[in-house]
Amino acid sequence: MSVIDYVREFTNDRGNGRLPEIGIILAFFAVLPLFAASGYLLRVFTIIVVFALFTVALNIVFGHTDQLFLFVGGLAGMGAYTTVIAANSVGTTPWITLPLGVAIAGMIGGTVSYVAAKRKFTVILIAIFTLALQLTIMELLTGARGVTGGSVGMPVQGVGIQSDIQFYYLFVAVLIGFLVVYARMIDSRYGLAFETIRQEELAAEATGVDVVRYKVIAGTVGSLMIGFAGAVYAFWAGYISPGTFSFLSIDVLVLIMLTLGGMRTLSGPVIGAIAVVSIEEILASYPQWRLVIFGTLLIVLYLNFRQGIVPNVKSAYRERFASESG
Repeated sequence: MSVIDYVREFTNDRGNGRLPEIGIILAFFAVLPLFAASGYLLRVFTIIVVFALFTVALNIVFGHTDQLFLFVGGLAGMGAYTTVIAANSVGTTPWITLPLGVAIAGMIGGTVSYVAAKRKFTVILIAIFTLALQLTIMELLTGARGVTGGSVGMPVQGVGIQSDIQFYYLFVAVLIGFLVVYARMIDSRYGLAFETIRQEELAAEATGVDVVRYKVIAGTVGSLMIGFAGAVYAFWAGYISPGTFSFLSIDVLVLIMLTLGGMRTLSGPVIGAIAVVSIEEILASYPQWRLVIFGTLLIVLYLNFRQGIVPNVKSAYRERFASESG
């Protein structure tokens, strides 16, 4: 296969077009640590991958079924706290209790999707509903001091992985797994049902699509991913507190990453995470101007990439190849 064929496959949004895209992402993150001149830079690369995990999950829930979950931080926190508290209670490694934390996050997300779909919540109502849940979860984690350590938080022990580079490649492996799950789901009948629901919910119901079922599936799968990513994120950090999973720390950034990178695309969440974390790191040297410059940059990027970076780049490639072949 020639380079042009690879590019054509890359710009294909469906089927085999996703395979080289996943391969490029894997190759990129596999060699990225070679450019980490310090431990700090490796931690920045790790944060990029962690936020890419959250963004891929939100892409399934919000990008494909219009369920705007504004409690990604809350779900991640529930996954992490449940895992760590259960491990401390029985005196075992948190890897053993990880499935429990992931299941709790998935159950909460699935329940929210079920209630929202049955009551036919709009995107705005789901956003308000989940934002209220986010604030409630943060208050719960802060108020239950005897169990969670309150605002001070609690250490995470017994993980067994000491090296940052081991954690980095663990996160990369999880990211590739998430992308494979995403690709298989979107290219299956689930993806077709999601697209039908997103385009016109009433028409989807009229053609026999079980809207409630498919929205619950999307909400549950996305929440399971968020719970898993949140728990492993806590393992890597070695410490958890409510501030780690606050709305400003997680949700705002993840939503910007998804919109900027490109919703309903495979690599959009990854590109968005790279762009936003990189901009944040560059602006760290200018704390007094950070918010002003960050907001201005985002406005400029949105104006030039309204559909997201990835859809715009793919559209430009398609136009170029169409003009060459025509």
